[in-house]
Amino acid sequence: MQVTIDITRQQVEKIFGLDEYWCQCVAWSTTGTQKSQKAYIRIAYLRKNFEEEPQGKEVTLDQEVLLRCHPPEGVPQAEVEWQRNEDVINPGSDLNFFMTTDHSLVIKKARLGDTGNYTCVAKNIVARRKSNSATVLVYVNGGWSTWTTWSSCSAVCGRGWQKRSRSCTNPTPLNGGTSCEGQNVQKSACVATCPVDGGWSEWSKWSACGADCSMWRSRECSQPSPGTRGKDCQGLDLQSLNCTSEQCPQTVSGAEDVALYVGMVVVALCLTLLLIVVVLVYRRKKEDLDSDVADSSILTTGFQPMGIKPSKPENSHLLTIQPDLTTTTTSYQGTLRSRPHTTGKFSMTNGPLLDPLPNGSHTLHNGNSDPAEFVSRLSTQTYFKTLPRDVANTSYGTFNFLGGRLTIPSTGISLLIPPEAIPRGKIYEIYLTVQRKEDLRLPLAGCQTLLSPVVSCGPPGVVLSRPVILSMDHCSDACLDNWAVRLKKQNYEGTWEDVLLMGEELVSEPYYCQLEAETCRLFTEHLGTLALVGESLHMGAAKRLRLVLFSDAYCSTLEYNIRVYCMDDTQDVFKEVMQMERQLGGRLIDEPHILLFKDSYHNLRLSIHDMPQAHWRSKLLAGYQEIPFYHIWNGSQRYLHCTFTLERLSLSTCELTCQLCVWQVEGEGQSFSLDFNIAKDTRAVDAEFLLMDISATALAGPSAFQIPYLIRQKICSSLDAPCPNGADWRMLAQRLKLERHMSFFASKASPTSLILDLWEAQHFHSGNINQLATVMADIGKQEAMIFLVSDGEC
Repeated sequence: MQVTIDITRQQVEKIFGLDEYWCQCVAWSTTGTQKSQKAYIRIAYLRKNFEEEPQGKEVTLDQEVLLRCHPPEGVPQAEVEWQRNEDVINPGSDLNFFMTTDHSLVIKKARLGDTGNYTCVAKNIVARRKSNSATVLVYVNGGWSTWTTWSSCSAVCGRGWQKRSRSCTNPTPLNGGTSCEGQNVQKSACVATCPVDGGWSEWSKWSACGADCSMWRSRECSQPSPGTRGKDCQGLDLQSLNCTSEQCPQTVSGAEDVALYVGMVVVALCLTLLLIVVVLVYRRKKEDLDSDVADSSILTTGFQPMGIKPSKPENSHLLTIQPDLTTTTTSYQGTLRSRPHTTGKFSMTNGPLLDPLPNGSHTLHNGNSDPAEFVSRLSTQTYFKTLPRDVANTSYGTFNFLGGRLTIPSTGISLLIPPEAIPRGKIYEIYLTVQRKEDLRLPLAGCQTLLSPVVSCGPPGVVLSRPVILSMDHCSDACLDNWAVRLKKQNYEGTWEDVLLMGEELVSEPYYCQLEAETCRLFTEHLGTLALVGESLHMGAAKRLRLVLFSDAYCSTLEYNIRVYCMDDTQDVFKEVMQMERQLGGRLIDEPHILLFKDSYHNLRLSIHDMPQAHWRSKLLAGYQEIPFYHIWNGSQRYLHCTFTLERLSLSTCELTCQLCVWQVEGEGQSFSLDFNIAKDTRAVDAEFLLMDISATALAGPSAFQIPYLIRQKICSSLDAPCPNGADWRMLAQRLKLERHMSFFASKASPTSLILDLWEAQHFHSGNINQLATVMADIGKQEAMIFLVSDGEC
């Protein structure tokens, strides 16, 4: 028999309430009663909220990961499973996963594939609950690869540099892992073994005459043997010669030999006569081309006379200085033509001008001619067609043996022509100009960078008796331990050649350089187009950059622009930017700052901060602007600039305060604190920062020097002769702090004259002649008294 009963939940709750209850089946009869086991009835449920949900983590590769999960309360107790990206995780099939008794998930070693969203899932007969997803990010920190082998030395011969590199690929940073710390490139100085060209040894003795009536001798390419990519010896290593009839075992004589010898003598006589005719024709043509100057007073054309007044009684010793100058104040400008039938003339045929003017004429100009006419005339000659026709950056003049000076104003570029540099009897028209980088491309490779303006002086090929001094700015940190600085010169074919390596100058070379903190003084007897190129030896090498800020002089709109120029710290580039901003109507809004820009491969960043947000805002989308490293280090542009466009919220806003920062990544920086009124143009472009040089561009004769010519000669004759107690030119060099160049001075016929030339080049504008007189007095030379004579007395 089977008995069933239907009981609803409402009936039970009405009697027993919400507490747990049980049911029992009771069967009875006349024989007795029997009870079944109690059946407990509970209400099944599963709450919505997890007691503890898993939290996202960022872990490194192979790190252990623990994700905790406490499921919601429920009856019956919920079962837990884990999902990764909605896929169920089975710890049985993937042993890298392990589930603890408290339902937490353990990842034993995090793998890149374990990155994902992890979800804890709880379920029972009532419901299924999911926790919030926890993101596990397995990242990889970058690691350096091994260094590559060192590259070959950049120099073919002598000192250069080599580098090696590594990459951040062992492993490559992933999922936000940190990049490698440190440099990816290392540089090191190196010395390349110079190529050795082979040289022939002496010829061996002639061998005995053979049966074929010939003998031979040999030599070897062993003095020295070619090495390190050097050239092999050119020519024959074996030479043979016919034997004479006496030495030949089989003598052969006859009329044929006599005819051969007679023919050779006739040919030799004909060649001799032909050579004599060619020489005579050449001399005749050369004499026709000679141009003479009939009037000897032309030697002083364009020069101011040096008059000598009678000395005062107390300076009677000066009367012994007799000038040999008899020039007058008249000047001459015109054409000098050859006059072949006049005697006692001054010949111009050995002059240095490369291309003679038509019809054998030479035009002589004083310093007051039209510069545009000079540049136009100069550019018609073959070699000078490539020169820039920039009158504002060109200076020229006509000079004789008294010398002079050429200056390009506000550029720091000048050419000093000392007395006696031009041979007596010669008159040269000399020019000085600064090239633009855009006009002239220098071949720069590797870590090379241009350190100076490209300067042309000439004409090339002029004959000089002693060195002239070319002064120009440079932008290096002047530490030769950081640089390999080379002087480059452009040859007639237009290619650039290395003519000097700083620190390794030889007194026998035609170039010698003194590198000062900001200026280079170059001694040379060969004019041409020159520039300084630096090659950094390590990352400590730095260029000086000049940072200059400009803005619009007048602003009638809401937008306002601030232009930041980053340029080489040389006066010629600064002058060019100032002239350009004057044309644009710009205004200088702060003093220039100097920044040391290192060869670290890091870019230059510029940003603007601390603007009053209630009145101004920047229209720059990014946090900063950036100039790439290579655009600054070896770019072809003379200057670079960034523009910050600001917007004022009202036209009535005129006061602007902000902080403008310029810095090299992981390097030095500069900050401009700006506080000015944009409506007031109080600091124009031509303010005191430009410091325009209004001095004459060309000075000829005595006016170009602080030390009078005759006094200079007396000082040289006094100090050039060696003195036992050292009171000679060597002590003068020491007192003027020029002892580093002693060997160079000693190699010249008059060391004192070179020292005085260098002093004139350094102190033309700021030199105090009395200080030089004091140095002479300390040496113990009575010639120091000469400096105290006024200009009127000299």
